[in-house]
Amino acid sequence: MREQRSLDAARRSFARWALTPSLIVLFLIAVLPAVYLLVASLTPFQLVNPGSSTDFSAPLRNYRLLPGDPRFVNSLFVQAKLSFWSVLFQVLLGMQLALLMNTQSRFVEFARTFFLIPMVLPPIVVAVIWKLIYTPDISPIYYAANLLHMALPSLTSSVDFALVAIIIADTWEWLPFTFLMVLAALQTIPDEFAEAALVDGASRIQIFYYVTLPFIAPILLVSAMFRLIDSVKAFPLIFLLTGGGPGSITEVTNYYAYLLAFDTNEIGYSSAVTIVMLVLVAIISLGLVRIGRRRELLA
Repeated sequence: MREQRSLDAARRSFARWALTPSLIVLFLIAVLPAVYLLVASLTPFQLVNPGSSTDFSAPLRNYRLLPGDPRFVNSLFVQAKLSFWSVLFQVLLGMQLALLMNTQSRFVEFARTFFLIPMVLPPIVVAVIWKLIYTPDISPIYYAANLLHMALPSLTSSVDFALVAIIIADTWEWLPFTFLMVLAALQTIPDEFAEAALVDGASRIQIFYYVTLPFIAPILLVSAMFRLIDSVKAFPLIFLLTGGGPGSITEVTNYYAYLLAFDTNEIGYSSAVTIVMLVLVAIISLGLVRIGRRRELLA
C-alpha cells in the first residue's frame, strides 16, 4: 500500500513538473494579455496621453459609452450577419460535401486532399487570392462575364455585395474544416444500420434523416461552435478586401476595435470593445454547449 501511494505521489509530481513549462507559456501568451486587456478597458488610455493608462477614476466609462456608439452597434450587426451566414454555409456545404465524398476510390481520395488546400493556406494568402479574384481588371470571373456580355459590379466596393464577397471567401477558406469533421463522423457509422433500413424499405432520404443525421448531429453542432468562435477572426479578409467599407458595410467588431486602437489611439475604448466581443462569443458558445448537452440527455 505504501509503495502504491509513493508511486502515485511520484506520478503526480512528475505531471506537475511536466506541465509547468506549458502552463507558464500559456500564462504569458494568453492569460497575461487578456488580463492587461481587461485592465486597459477600465481606463481612458490614449497613446497621446500616457498618464491615462493608470487613470481608474471612472472604470466603467468605456462600457457606458458603447450602447450609444452607432459604429459599435453597427459592427455587432455586421458581425452577426457575417458569422451566421458563413457558419451556416460552411456547415451545410461541408455536410453535403462529406456525404458526397464518403466513398472509397482513388479519385475521391485525391479530391479529399485537394479540398483541404484552402484551410492549410495562411489567412493572408487566402485574402490575396480573393483580392485577385475580385479585382475586375485581372479576375477570371469578370473575364468570363465579359465573354457572356454580362456587367458585374465591383463586388468589394458595392454596398449590396461587399459583405457577400467576404462571406464567400470565408466559406471557401473554412469549408474543409466542417467537411473533415463530418466525413470522420460518417465513417464511424456502422453499415448495418443503413442496410437494415434498406431492407425495411426506407428511402435514401429517410435513411439520412433517421439514421445518418442523428449520428452526425453532435459533430455538426461542434463544428458550428468552433466556426462561430473563429468567425470573429475574419480580419485578414476584411482588411485586404474591403477595409471595412464601403462606408461601414463590412466593419465587424474586431476591425472597429483595430481602427480605434491604431487610427485614433483609443486603446482603452478599443479594449472595452474587444472585451464585450469576447464575452458575447463566450455566451453564445456556452449556449451551444448547453443545447448539445440537453440533446444528449433527451437522446
